[in-house]
Amino acid sequence: MTRSERVSPRRPVAARGLRPAMWLPLVVMLVVLGAAWTWGAQRFPYLLPPLRGVGATLTGSPAYYLKNAGVTLEEALGGLAIGFVAAFAVGVLISELPVARRAVLPVAVVLNVTPIVAIAPTLVVAFGFGPAPKIVITALICFFPILINTATGLRSVPPQILQVYQSIAASRLEVLAYLRVPSALPFIFAALRIAFPLSVTGAVVAELTAAGSAAGLGTVISNASSMNQLAVVYAAILVLAVMGTLLLLLVTIIERRALRWHDSSAQS
Repeated sequence: MTRSERVSPRRPVAARGLRPAMWLPLVVMLVVLGAAWTWGAQRFPYLLPPLRGVGATLTGSPAYYLKNAGVTLEEALGGLAIGFVAAFAVGVLISELPVARRAVLPVAVVLNVTPIVAIAPTLVVAFGFGPAPKIVITALICFFPILINTATGLRSVPPQILQVYQSIAASRLEVLAYLRVPSALPFIFAALRIAFPLSVTGAVVAELTAAGSAAGLGTVISNASSMNQLAVVYAAILVLAVMGTLLLLLVTIIERRALRWHDSSAQS
């Protein structure tokens, strides 16, 4: 290591983000996508509206999109919370009891491969026309990836460390709280990086398939499609994309703060 390398302070993350090498590729990609969109809107106006039309729709009625985005976000986060709690509890159960793993996992796999849209009408019958069936559908969509990652993480404890805990007569609860759960955190956050954007998709699917939807971006898309309002459809899709991106960014920031002690944070 040279003297200049020893005395020069590490460049802050914000300063590194201002370098052209960090933001220029994204800007170029957005320009290319914008040009491709404009060309496609001119050639296929029945498929793509002009970008100016989408922007005018958003800026002309921002409260309309924010209100419906709030409804979709409530359904997404509510379903994600229920799915996470249920998946974590079942993950702990099947990691501690092999007989439970053999009994529960096949049922979870069958539930995962079952088209959720096929059971949406029955959920409306069971829970009514309010937000409850949308939240249940979102929870079911988020359940499986969180369950698999949680169960895998809880079983990923190095045998040598587990033997140390066993040598000091640690209880099963102590091993779970102080060893298995911390070891599973990288797996859980990896599942949340999938589940957070997936919860938005689940909420929109629920709004599109469950009867009685009066609000939400999925309902906006459904109503606008029936009236051939392409600008409104793509404006709602853009809001959904921004929402999913912000949720993914949020869970990434939380993960980096929570896993500073883990090797994965140093590699990211």
